[in-house]
Amino acid sequence: MTQNAVEADLLVIGAGPTGLFATYYAGFRGMRVAVVDSLPELGGQITAMYPEKQILDVAGFPTVKGRELVEGLVEQASVAEPTYLLERTASTLVEDEDGVTVGMDDGTEVRAKAVLITAGIGKFSPRPLPAGEGWLGRGLEFFVPSFQPYVGKDVVIVGGGDSAFDWALHLEPVAQSVTLVHRRDAFRAHQRTVEAVRASKVEIVTKAEVSAIHGNGTVESVEITVDGEATTRPAQAIVAALGFVADLGPIQQWGIEVEKRHVVVSAAMRTNLPRVFAAGDITEYPGKVRLIAVGFGEAATAVNNAAVVIDPSAHVFPGHSSEGS
Repeated sequence: MTQNAVEADLLVIGAGPTGLFATYYAGFRGMRVAVVDSLPELGGQITAMYPEKQILDVAGFPTVKGRELVEGLVEQASVAEPTYLLERTASTLVEDEDGVTVGMDDGTEVRAKAVLITAGIGKFSPRPLPAGEGWLGRGLEFFVPSFQPYVGKDVVIVGGGDSAFDWALHLEPVAQSVTLVHRRDAFRAHQRTVEAVRASKVEIVTKAEVSAIHGNGTVESVEITVDGEATTRPAQAIVAALGFVADLGPIQQWGIEVEKRHVVVSAAMRTNLPRVFAAGDITEYPGKVRLIAVGFGEAATAVNNAAVVIDPSAHVFPGHSSEGS
C-alpha cells in the first residue's frame, strides 16, 4: 500500500444516481465504502448537464428536479459515511486472492474487497459546433446548469435530441426568445417533449445549421443557413446540444468484457472479473433498458451479490429494510 492509500470493502466508481444509491445500500449492508469520480461534484451527468431538468421516471416522485434528486441521494448515501475521492480517475486495477487494488491518476490507491462500476457512459465530452470555435464561454455553452444566465436573452439551441428539446422547453418561459435549429426534420427526442415544444413559443428551424457566429467579444448574432440561404438573427446565447463522445477510458484496459462501450454483466451484475460488478447505464445484457429507475435496482442487485464476495458468510438476500428499522 502507498502512503496515499484508502481501504474499503467496496469501491464504487462513478458518483451519479446509481453510484450514490449503491453507496447508501452498501452502507445499509454494513460495508465500508469509497467512491471515486472524475467530476468535481457528486451527481454525475445530472449535476454536470441538467440539474434544473424535471425528471419524470423515478419511482415515488411524479416529477423531481435533477438537483433535488441528487441532493436526496447524497443525503441518503451519507448514512454510509463514505470516503469520496472526487476529481480522480480510476486508472489501474489489479486483482488478487484477497481483493482488488485500484490506482488513481493522482497516485492514490484504494484497496477494496470488491469494485462496483457505475460510471454511466464513462468520461464524456460534448460534440463541438463547427461554427462555434473560439466562442465557448463567450455566449456558447454545451450545458445549461442554471436558467438564470438566459433570462431576457435571445437563445439559439442547436440539436434534435432530448437535451435540446428539454432545454428549449425550460428556457422558453425565461428567455426573450428561443430558436431550436436542427439539421433534419426528424428528431431523436421523446415525442411527448417534441409536442410540448411545438405547442410553446419556441421557433423550430429544420434542415438548417448555424453556419456562423458574430459578436464583439461575446455572441451577438448567429447566421442560420437553410437550403443554401443564410439569414442573420439576434442571439446573445447559444446552446450546442449535439450529443457526446463517450469513452470508458482506462476501464477498457482492465480485462473486462466490453460490448459497444458498455460493460457486459450477468443477471447478478457480475462482470467477467470475479470481484468486479457493474450497474446503471454502463451495463449491457439482453433486454437492457437505460433508465435511472433501472440503475437503482441494478445497484441493489450488485451490492447484494458483492456482499457474498466481500464476506463469504453473508447472504445475497439482505432481509427487508423495514425489518431493521
